[in-house]
Amino acid sequence: MTEGNFVDYVKIYAASGKGGKGSSHLHREKFIEKGGPDGGDGGRGGHVILKGNKNLWTLFHLKFLRHVKAGHGGDGGSSRSTGADGEDKFIEVPLGTVVKDKETGEVLFEITEHDETKILAKGGKGGLGNWHFRSATNQTPRYAQPGLSGEEVDIILELKVLADVGLVGFPNAGKSTLLSVLTSAKPKIADYPFTTLKPNLGIVAYRDFQSFVIADIPGIIEGAAEGKGLGHYFLRHIERNSTLLFLIPADTEDIKKEYDILIDELRRYNPEMLDKDRLIVISKCDMLDDELQAEMKAQLDQDFKGMEYMMISSISQQNLQQLKDKLWKMLNS
Repeated sequence: MTEGNFVDYVKIYAASGKGGKGSSHLHREKFIEKGGPDGGDGGRGGHVILKGNKNLWTLFHLKFLRHVKAGHGGDGGSSRSTGADGEDKFIEVPLGTVVKDKETGEVLFEITEHDETKILAKGGKGGLGNWHFRSATNQTPRYAQPGLSGEEVDIILELKVLADVGLVGFPNAGKSTLLSVLTSAKPKIADYPFTTLKPNLGIVAYRDFQSFVIADIPGIIEGAAEGKGLGHYFLRHIERNSTLLFLIPADTEDIKKEYDILIDELRRYNPEMLDKDRLIVISKCDMLDDELQAEMKAQLDQDFKGMEYMMISSISQQNLQQLKDKLWKMLNS
């Protein structure tokens, strides 16, 4: 999936259909005098319905869909004939889509399962025909109910990618390279910051035909909470990840300091993200000889007491299988 095709935020105006009006028909037939009321009910208006689709990964197909309107209900007829229901409109969305009210920002609901449906705008109820209003004192009512109007909603659809592992790190930490080596994904890779401008997903093939999903999130920098760099715009994509992989390159001046900055930015975005399982991974270790790696390991043992870390290289494939084993164990513990 190219960056231009990844859309995770759209605004939509949805309007359900109006209910059909009831009929005020009076029965007329040869040899039958004063047949009485037989007007049917109006049909209900069409709903606007959101439906989950596991085969979708983005909201790109909704990018240019600004207005969605369901069909109106049909009017009631004679012989107590009920009008046809209005046509329902279905909007298919990827799993992990959150629906918010455009005005208040309130979360209305979210779609997390395949074929799950939620009514976004309920169709108006059809009016009752005059047959319902007959009585001993009013045997020929010549009136019926009009149909009720439908609902109109302005909503925001936000996609939160469903992945098992989220890659967190500064720009140029090697996240895209690691994703390309562990999976079949082909993210953009270059030697300048902010190469990744949209989240990338990859499926890691594991032993015995098992797999798990990794999400590469655009780089975070210090001050992202104030909008620096790309800000926190994409951090919602790792809110659903059960494990966070903090990727820090071996040529960083102070690995512990960089890790603390990343943790602080996550805390400022959503403190609950600090409750997730964490794994610290030092990348680009192919640049270090055995002596430098030993010195770095001694320093990391002091800095990350009681915390798990690994030293890898995406280029030389160093410790990548051990990394997959560790992630699988964390995901299934």
